[in-house]
Amino acid sequence: MAPSATAEELPVSLESRTLSSKSATVAASVLHGALDLRLETRSLEQPSAGELQIQIKSTGICGSDVSYYKKFANGDLCACAPLSLGHESSGVVVGIGPQVNGFAIGDKVALEVGIPCGQCGICRKGRYNLCKKMKFRSSAKSVPHFQGTLQERINHPAIWCHKIPEHVSFDAAALLEPLSVAIHSVNRAAPTPGSTALVIGAGTVGLLVAAMARQSGCTFVTIMDVDEGRVQYAISKGFATHGYVVPKPLHPSASSSSIFMSGTSTPASSDGAMSPLSSYSSISDRLDGAKAVAADVLAVARPDMLALDDDEDDGVDVTFECTGKEPCMQTSLYATKPGGKVIMVGMGTPIQTVPLSAAHLREVDILGIFRYANTYQTGIRLLAGKGPMKLPSLDGMVTHKFKGLGAAKKAFELAGRTIDDDGNLVIKVVIE
Repeated sequence: MAPSATAEELPVSLESRTLSSKSATVAASVLHGALDLRLETRSLEQPSAGELQIQIKSTGICGSDVSYYKKFANGDLCACAPLSLGHESSGVVVGIGPQVNGFAIGDKVALEVGIPCGQCGICRKGRYNLCKKMKFRSSAKSVPHFQGTLQERINHPAIWCHKIPEHVSFDAAALLEPLSVAIHSVNRAAPTPGSTALVIGAGTVGLLVAAMARQSGCTFVTIMDVDEGRVQYAISKGFATHGYVVPKPLHPSASSSSIFMSGTSTPASSDGAMSPLSSYSSISDRLDGAKAVAADVLAVARPDMLALDDDEDDGVDVTFECTGKEPCMQTSLYATKPGGKVIMVGMGTPIQTVPLSAAHLREVDILGIFRYANTYQTGIRLLAGKGPMKLPSLDGMVTHKFKGLGAAKKAFELAGRTIDDDGNLVIKVVIE
């Protein structure tokens, strides 16, 4: 059972649940600047036409949330106004606006928090995740910012609220959001049964990508990370079949095979701090290091594979790069076989030096991933799976729980780490 911390919660009154007044006061966790997180109250109107009012029950903390918390920015996106974070969420329907059918008070729902325009050409093609007018909760991309889910209650369009079965926990339902990223990634990769896969990065998304690769029929799924605890977790819980821990250099003269940056998907390594690679000025040295790591990780699963012809034993069919880091992207190109695919899942360094000839001359396809589209119903069905095809427990991925919005600051501080004060592994932190 995940450790939990408790803070005072504001109760939801019967009046607010039945929406007997024009507006209500709700609690909200609001970020005003780097590390400046405040508990405030906001006025919430009754849901408008097409909206539901949702009492938030669980919100998982994502790496992008931690980035905003630490820097008031996520990559190139800088917040310019107070912002409530949180976008991995589930809750219960407490109010129903006009022109909404198919929902009842008390329904459990998972929230898809990206709201596209629904009218542009890309939306009509079904790829609404690429809509230029997309508003995404907890993101600073749109102005005014679309406030996140770390609020007591929110109004949300009913079409982006997905009913979940009673037996699915609120925590597991909240993790449908990162699971959707994994589903979309594997959909884009389209591996055939019997394929081999490599997942770089064993954070929440990397773990779920590995699980989905196995679901899609990949026989061997190797996951790699610099954190031994996460790799062991992935193997022991059935997310991947094989694991590789990237060695860390002990001193500047370490061999090139140990030159690698963190593969975890926590944002701690994205704050401009020096990486093991930064002590090597030569691009050639860096690429040699990436080649060596690729060779090492490919050797992990090879003993369990049937004997292959020499021309087939030089890479995996698909590599999912889940960190966004330059050395990981370099390794992914070297680890993928001719005619294979590299799926760019992680969002990290925007400008990178990569060996494109390793892809060009071997016809390795490089495919980008941005969030997800048309995935939630698939995710809900997967959560209801049984037997050999059942996903590893999403509830088990929740290693730490915090009760109430007042505990949000402690939750964010922990979410940026890989182990807690007691040495326990940190995978997913949720606020309930």
